[in-house]
Amino acid sequence: MGREDQVEEREVLDSIFPEEITDISETAYRISITLDAPENDVEEAEPPVLILEVSYPADYPDVAPNLELSAPPNAPKHPRLDIQEDRDRLIEALQPTIEENLGMAMVFSLVSSLKESAELLMSERANAVQAEKEMAAAKAEEEENRKFQGTPVTRETFLEWSEKFKQEMEEEEQRQREVKEAEEKKFKKPSAKEEKKLTGKQLWERGLAGKGDEDEEDDDEALPAAVDKVKIAA
Repeated sequence: MGREDQVEEREVLDSIFPEEITDISETAYRISITLDAPENDVEEAEPPVLILEVSYPADYPDVAPNLELSAPPNAPKHPRLDIQEDRDRLIEALQPTIEENLGMAMVFSLVSSLKESAELLMSERANAVQAEKEMAAAKAEEEENRKFQGTPVTRETFLEWSEKFKQEMEEEEQRQREVKEAEEKKFKKPSAKEEKKLTGKQLWERGLAGKGDEDEEDDDEALPAAVDKVKIAA
């Protein structure tokens, strides 16, 4: 009875997987399973393919079939699934399906369960990558927003700011006074006594060079005239 069930199941599988199934022997065959990539996966890669090798024990389906899982020869490594590393995990995930279907043809159910488990594993990994990127983006945004957040105002911080502001205002007022005084000194006409203390360069810069000599000449010319008037009066 077991062999009859095996032959019948093999015929059904051939109609379901006409291009995916390949015979190895009368009691063994391979089924190629193409997986669908997760919708939210940013990686652009060819969909991974699993090769499920099934061989029937004499007592199948009353006992579980022998299963081997591999990747196609020379297949590129997929970023979300590594057959060598994930093989045991995927095979173990088939145990509940095997236990539920003992005594019945179960290969189609095993193929469906394997495809679902592998795609779920890929989706979990894609979600983890996406979550990590979102976390990094949120952290970067938080750091950027922190630049525009002011220091919370407290009584202590206000008094500190007020004192600093008053000091800056006093320093600015002092600077303005010094500038004003310097401007006034620059344009203020010095007295004769101050002029004598000025150097020749300073007199020239202020447009006063030669004025002292002219005044002295005027005084020299005026002196004889005054003497003459004194003589006439005598």
